[in-house]
Amino acid sequence: MEPLTPLKAPLVVAAEGEADPGLALPVDGAPVLLRMGRRRSPLARVGAWVFGMLFGLVLAVWAWTFVAGLMVSFPLLGWVAAGLMAAAGLVLLVWLVGEARAWARLARIEGLRAEAQGVTEVKAARAVVARVSALYAGRAEMSAARESLARRGEEVFDADALVHLAEVELMAELDAQARAEVEAAARQVALVTALVPLALADVVTALVANLRMLRRVAEIYGGRAGSLGALRLMRRVMAALVAAGALALTDDLIGSVAGGGILSKVSRRFGEGVVNGALTVRVGLAAMEVCRPLPFGALARPGTSATVSRALAGLFG
Repeated sequence: MEPLTPLKAPLVVAAEGEADPGLALPVDGAPVLLRMGRRRSPLARVGAWVFGMLFGLVLAVWAWTFVAGLMVSFPLLGWVAAGLMAAAGLVLLVWLVGEARAWARLARIEGLRAEAQGVTEVKAARAVVARVSALYAGRAEMSAARESLARRGEEVFDADALVHLAEVELMAELDAQARAEVEAAARQVALVTALVPLALADVVTALVANLRMLRRVAEIYGGRAGSLGALRLMRRVMAALVAAGALALTDDLIGSVAGGGILSKVSRRFGEGVVNGALTVRVGLAAMEVCRPLPFGALARPGTSATVSRALAGLFG
Protein backbone atom coordinates (compact mmCIF):
# COMPACT_ATOMS: atom_id res chain seq x y z
CA MET A 1 0.00 0.00 0.00
CA GLU A 2 1.30 3.43 -0.90
CA PRO A 3 2.42 5.35 2.21
CA LEU A 4 0.21 8.25 3.31
CA THR A 5 1.80 11.70 3.27
CA PRO A 6 0.51 15.08 4.51
CA LEU A 7 -0.10 16.07 0.88
CA LYS A 8 -2.33 13.05 0.25
CA ALA A 9 -4.22 13.08 3.54
CA PRO A 10 -7.85 14.12 3.12
CA LEU A 11 -8.69 17.71 3.97
CA VAL A 12 -11.51 17.68 6.51
CA VAL A 13 -13.37 20.83 7.54
CA ALA A 14 -15.50 20.54 10.64
CA ALA A 15 -19.00 21.92 10.61
CA GLU A 16 -19.91 24.74 12.98
CA GLY A 17 -20.23 23.43 16.52
CA GLU A 18 -18.48 20.15 15.80
CA ALA A 19 -15.02 19.11 16.86
CA ASP A 20 -12.30 20.41 14.60
CA PRO A 21 -10.40 17.40 13.24
CA GLY A 22 -7.29 19.43 12.54
CA LEU A 23 -4.82 17.84 10.15
CA ALA A 24 -4.48 14.15 9.35
CA LEU A 25 -1.03 12.89 10.29
CA PRO A 26 0.31 9.49 9.30
CA VAL A 27 1.59 7.32 12.13
CA ASP A 28 2.75 3.82 11.16
CA GLY A 29 0.79 4.10 7.94
CA ALA A 30 -2.53 4.98 9.60
CA PRO A 31 -4.09 8.44 9.69
CA VAL A 32 -4.50 10.04 13.10
CA LEU A 33 -6.74 13.03 13.73
CA LEU A 34 -5.64 15.84 16.01
CA ARG A 35 -8.66 17.02 17.97
CA MET A 36 -8.15 20.74 18.51
CA GLY A 37 -11.52 22.06 19.55
CA ARG A 38 -14.84 20.90 20.96
CA ARG A 39 -18.16 22.51 21.66
CA ARG A 40 -18.15 24.23 25.03
CA SER A 41 -20.64 23.07 27.64
CA PRO A 42 -23.42 25.44 28.84
CA LEU A 43 -21.65 25.69 32.20
CA ALA A 44 -18.48 26.87 30.48
CA ARG A 45 -20.41 29.50 28.52
CA VAL A 46 -22.16 30.78 31.64
CA GLY A 47 -18.88 30.80 33.54
CA ALA A 48 -17.13 32.76 30.79
CA TRP A 49 -19.98 35.30 30.75
CA VAL A 50 -20.00 35.66 34.56
CA PHE A 51 -16.23 36.09 34.85
CA GLY A 52 -16.22 38.51 31.92
CA MET A 53 -18.90 40.66 33.52
CA LEU A 54 -17.09 40.51 36.87
CA PHE A 55 -13.82 41.60 35.28
CA GLY A 56 -15.58 44.48 33.50
CA LEU A 57 -17.26 45.59 36.72
CA VAL A 58 -13.99 45.51 38.67
CA LEU A 59 -12.25 47.46 35.91
CA ALA A 60 -15.02 50.08 35.79
CA VAL A 61 -15.02 50.53 39.58
CA TRP A 62 -11.23 50.84 39.63
CA ALA A 63 -11.31 53.47 36.87
CA TRP A 64 -14.07 55.43 38.62
CA THR A 65 -12.20 55.33 41.95
CA PHE A 66 -8.97 56.39 40.27
CA VAL A 67 -10.56 59.37 38.50
CA ALA A 68 -12.55 60.41 41.60
CA GLY A 69 -9.40 60.34 43.73
CA LEU A 70 -7.56 62.51 41.23
CA MET A 71 -10.48 64.93 41.15
CA VAL A 72 -10.13 65.43 44.90
CA SER A 73 -6.33 65.56 45.12
CA PHE A 74 -5.40 67.11 41.75
CA PRO A 75 -8.46 68.53 39.94
CA LEU A 76 -6.59 69.33 36.74
CA LEU A 77 -5.12 65.83 36.47
CA GLY A 78 -8.52 64.43 37.35
CA TRP A 79 -10.15 66.16 34.38
CA VAL A 80 -7.32 64.97 32.13
CA ALA A 81 -7.80 61.41 33.36
CA ALA A 82 -11.56 61.68 32.87
CA GLY A 83 -11.03 62.85 29.29
CA LEU A 84 -8.62 60.00 28.59
CA MET A 85 -11.05 57.49 30.11
CA ALA A 86 -13.85 58.83 27.92
CA ALA A 87 -11.64 58.62 24.82
CA ALA A 88 -10.60 55.06 25.71
CA GLY A 89 -14.23 54.10 26.20
CA LEU A 90 -15.15 55.58 22.82
CA VAL A 91 -12.32 53.71 21.09
CA LEU A 92 -13.38 50.49 22.81
CA LEU A 93 -16.99 51.03 21.72
CA VAL A 94 -15.96 51.63 18.10
CA TRP A 95 -13.79 48.52 18.17
CA LEU A 96 -16.58 46.40 19.62
CA VAL A 97 -19.02 47.65 16.99
CA GLY A 98 -16.52 46.80 14.24
CA GLU A 99 -15.91 43.34 15.68
CA ALA A 100 -19.65 42.72 15.97
CA ARG A 101 -20.15 43.71 12.33
CA ALA A 102 -17.24 41.49 11.24
CA TRP A 103 -18.64 38.56 13.22
CA ALA A 104 -22.10 39.13 11.76
CA ARG A 105 -20.66 39.24 8.23
CA LEU A 106 -18.86 35.93 8.72
CA ALA A 107 -22.04 34.42 10.14
CA ARG A 108 -23.95 35.74 7.13
CA ILE A 109 -21.52 34.05 4.75
CA GLU A 110 -21.79 30.78 6.67
CA GLY A 111 -25.57 31.02 6.48
CA LEU A 112 -25.46 31.61 2.73
CA ARG A 113 -23.21 28.59 2.22
CA ALA A 114 -25.54 26.41 4.29
CA GLU A 115 -28.58 27.60 2.34
CA ALA A 116 -26.85 27.04 -0.99
CA GLN A 117 -25.98 23.47 0.00
CA GLY A 118 -29.57 22.57 0.83
CA VAL A 119 -31.51 24.59 -1.76
CA THR A 120 -33.89 22.56 -3.94
CA GLU A 121 -36.34 25.11 -5.38
CA VAL A 122 -35.56 27.62 -8.09
CA LYS A 123 -37.15 30.50 -6.21
CA ALA A 124 -35.05 29.84 -3.11
CA ALA A 125 -31.94 29.41 -5.26
CA ARG A 126 -32.52 32.80 -6.92
CA ALA A 127 -32.86 34.40 -3.49
CA VAL A 128 -29.59 32.84 -2.29
CA VAL A 129 -27.76 33.79 -5.48
CA ALA A 130 -29.04 37.36 -5.23
CA ARG A 131 -27.80 37.65 -1.65
CA VAL A 132 -24.40 36.25 -2.60
CA SER A 133 -24.16 38.70 -5.50
CA ALA A 134 -25.10 41.55 -3.15
CA LEU A 135 -22.01 40.79 -1.07
CA TYR A 136 -19.87 42.19 -3.89
CA ALA A 137 -22.07 45.13 -4.89
CA GLY A 138 -19.45 47.63 -3.75
CA ARG A 139 -16.49 46.02 -5.57
CA ALA A 140 -15.83 47.40 -9.02
CA GLU A 141 -13.82 44.37 -10.15
CA MET A 142 -16.86 42.16 -9.56
CA SER A 143 -19.32 44.27 -11.55
CA ALA A 144 -18.80 42.39 -14.84
CA ALA A 145 -19.24 39.01 -13.14
CA ARG A 146 -22.39 40.19 -11.37
CA GLU A 147 -23.86 41.52 -14.61
CA SER A 148 -23.08 38.28 -16.42
CA LEU A 149 -24.68 36.28 -13.61
CA ALA A 150 -27.82 38.42 -13.68
CA ARG A 151 -28.10 38.08 -17.46
CA ARG A 152 -27.44 34.36 -17.70
CA GLY A 153 -29.33 33.51 -14.53
CA GLU A 154 -32.65 34.51 -16.08
CA GLU A 155 -32.35 31.61 -18.50
CA VAL A 156 -31.70 28.96 -15.81
CA PHE A 157 -34.67 27.19 -14.20
CA ASP A 158 -32.90 24.53 -12.16
CA ALA A 159 -31.80 25.21 -8.56
CA ASP A 160 -28.50 23.31 -8.72
CA ALA A 161 -27.63 24.73 -12.13
CA LEU A 162 -28.30 28.26 -10.88
CA VAL A 163 -26.06 27.82 -7.85
CA HIS A 164 -23.34 26.33 -10.05
CA LEU A 165 -23.66 29.26 -12.45
CA ALA A 166 -23.25 31.70 -9.58
CA GLU A 167 -20.19 29.78 -8.40
CA VAL A 168 -18.57 29.90 -11.83
CA GLU A 169 -19.32 33.58 -12.39
CA LEU A 170 -18.50 34.92 -8.92
CA MET A 171 -16.11 32.49 -7.27
CA ALA A 172 -13.60 31.73 -10.04
CA GLU A 173 -11.68 35.00 -9.77
CA LEU A 174 -11.98 35.07 -5.97
CA ASP A 175 -10.64 31.52 -5.74
CA ALA A 176 -7.62 32.56 -7.79
CA GLN A 177 -6.95 35.50 -5.47
CA ALA A 178 -7.34 33.33 -2.38
CA ARG A 179 -4.97 30.69 -3.79
CA ALA A 180 -2.42 33.42 -4.49
CA GLU A 181 -2.59 34.50 -0.84
CA VAL A 182 -2.20 30.90 0.32
CA GLU A 183 0.78 30.33 -1.96
CA ALA A 184 2.45 33.57 -0.82
CA ALA A 185 2.05 32.58 2.84
CA ALA A 186 3.42 29.09 2.13
CA ARG A 187 6.47 30.54 0.37
CA GLN A 188 7.16 32.88 3.26
CA VAL A 189 6.89 30.14 5.87
CA ALA A 190 9.03 27.74 3.83
CA LEU A 191 11.70 30.34 3.15
CA VAL A 192 12.02 31.47 6.77
CA THR A 193 12.08 27.87 8.01
CA ALA A 194 14.83 26.96 5.57
CA LEU A 195 17.06 30.02 5.95
CA VAL A 196 16.59 31.31 9.52
CA PRO A 197 18.29 29.04 12.08
CA LEU A 198 16.88 30.87 15.14
CA ALA A 199 14.87 28.76 17.56
CA LEU A 200 11.10 29.23 17.28
CA ALA A 201 11.56 31.62 14.35
CA ASP A 202 9.67 29.26 12.06
CA VAL A 203 6.85 28.90 14.61
CA VAL A 204 6.44 32.67 15.00
CA THR A 205 6.63 33.19 11.25
CA ALA A 206 4.06 30.48 10.62
CA LEU A 207 1.72 32.00 13.20
CA VAL A 208 1.95 35.53 11.80
CA ALA A 209 1.78 34.40 8.17
CA ASN A 210 -1.22 32.16 8.83
CA LEU A 211 -3.11 34.88 10.69
CA ARG A 212 -2.49 37.38 7.90
CA MET A 213 -3.46 34.78 5.32
CA LEU A 214 -6.71 33.97 7.13
CA ARG A 215 -7.69 37.62 7.32
CA ARG A 216 -6.90 38.18 3.65
CA VAL A 217 -8.82 35.09 2.53
CA ALA A 218 -11.84 36.24 4.54
CA GLU A 219 -11.65 39.71 2.98
CA ILE A 220 -11.36 38.29 -0.53
CA TYR A 221 -14.60 36.35 -0.15
CA GLY A 222 -16.42 39.33 1.34
CA GLY A 223 -15.94 38.69 5.04
CA ARG A 224 -14.25 40.71 7.73
CA ALA A 225 -12.35 38.41 10.05
CA GLY A 226 -11.48 41.03 12.65
CA SER A 227 -9.66 40.10 15.85
CA LEU A 228 -12.45 38.08 17.44
CA GLY A 229 -13.75 36.59 14.19
CA ALA A 230 -10.29 35.27 13.37
CA LEU A 231 -10.43 33.07 16.47
CA ARG A 232 -12.85 30.79 14.63
CA LEU A 233 -10.24 30.19 11.95
CA MET A 234 -7.38 30.23 14.43
CA ARG A 235 -8.10 26.63 15.41
CA ARG A 236 -6.79 25.49 12.03
CA VAL A 237 -3.68 27.62 12.49
CA MET A 238 -3.01 25.97 15.84
CA ALA A 239 -3.57 22.54 14.32
CA ALA A 240 -1.03 23.37 11.62
CA LEU A 241 1.54 24.59 14.15
CA VAL A 242 1.14 21.45 16.29
CA ALA A 243 1.49 19.29 13.19
CA ALA A 244 4.52 21.30 12.05
CA GLY A 245 6.24 20.73 15.38
CA ALA A 246 5.54 16.99 15.18
CA LEU A 247 6.64 16.61 11.57
CA ALA A 248 9.83 18.57 12.15
CA LEU A 249 11.12 15.58 14.13
CA THR A 250 10.27 12.97 11.49
CA ASP A 251 12.97 12.37 8.89
CA ASP A 252 10.88 9.96 6.86
CA LEU A 253 8.03 12.41 6.41
CA ILE A 254 10.42 15.17 5.39
CA GLY A 255 11.86 12.86 2.79
CA SER A 256 8.44 11.85 1.46
CA VAL A 257 7.16 15.43 1.17
CA ALA A 258 10.39 16.64 -0.41
CA GLY A 259 10.25 13.77 -2.85
CA GLY A 260 12.96 11.76 -1.13
CA GLY A 261 15.55 13.36 -3.38
CA ILE A 262 18.56 15.58 -3.07
CA LEU A 263 16.62 18.29 -1.24
CA SER A 264 16.11 16.32 1.98
CA LYS A 265 19.68 15.00 1.87
CA VAL A 266 21.40 18.35 1.35
CA SER A 267 19.69 20.17 4.17
CA ARG A 268 17.24 19.11 6.83
CA ARG A 269 16.07 22.72 7.15
CA PHE A 270 15.04 22.77 3.49
CA GLY A 271 12.99 19.64 4.07
CA GLU A 272 11.34 21.20 7.12
CA GLY A 273 10.61 24.31 5.06
CA VAL A 274 8.77 22.20 2.49
CA VAL A 275 6.78 20.46 5.23
CA ASN A 276 5.80 23.70 6.98
CA GLY A 277 4.90 25.30 3.66
CA ALA A 278 2.68 22.32 2.83
CA LEU A 279 0.94 22.56 6.19
CA THR A 280 0.36 26.28 5.63
CA VAL A 281 -1.29 25.38 2.34
CA ARG A 282 -3.56 22.94 4.16
CA VAL A 283 -4.60 25.70 6.56
CA GLY A 284 -5.23 28.09 3.66
CA LEU A 285 -7.38 25.60 1.78
CA ALA A 286 -9.41 24.97 4.94
CA ALA A 287 -9.86 28.73 5.28
CA MET A 288 -11.14 28.91 1.72
CA GLU A 289 -13.75 26.28 2.58
CA VAL A 290 -14.89 28.25 5.63
CA CYS A 291 -14.87 31.74 4.09
CA ARG A 292 -16.45 30.85 0.73
CA PRO A 293 -20.13 31.88 0.50
CA LEU A 294 -20.83 29.06 -1.96
CA PRO A 295 -19.69 25.44 -1.58
CA PHE A 296 -17.39 23.85 -4.12
CA GLY A 297 -19.44 22.19 -6.82
CA ALA A 298 -19.05 23.40 -10.39
CA LEU A 299 -15.46 24.46 -9.71
CA ALA A 300 -12.86 21.94 -8.62
CA ARG A 301 -11.66 22.13 -5.06
CA PRO A 302 -7.98 23.19 -5.01
CA GLY A 303 -5.63 20.29 -4.47
CA THR A 304 -2.95 20.42 -1.82
CA SER A 305 -0.20 18.90 -3.98
CA ALA A 306 -0.82 21.24 -6.90
CA THR A 307 -1.00 24.29 -4.63
CA VAL A 308 2.22 23.34 -2.85
CA SER A 309 3.94 22.80 -6.20
CA ARG A 310 2.93 26.26 -7.43
CA ALA A 311 3.81 27.89 -4.12
CA LEU A 312 7.28 26.37 -3.86
CA ALA A 313 8.13 26.28 -7.58
CA GLY A 314 11.62 27.65 -8.00
CA LEU A 315 12.00 28.44 -4.29
CA PHE A 316 14.45 25.62 -3.58
CA GLY A 317 15.75 25.11 -7.10
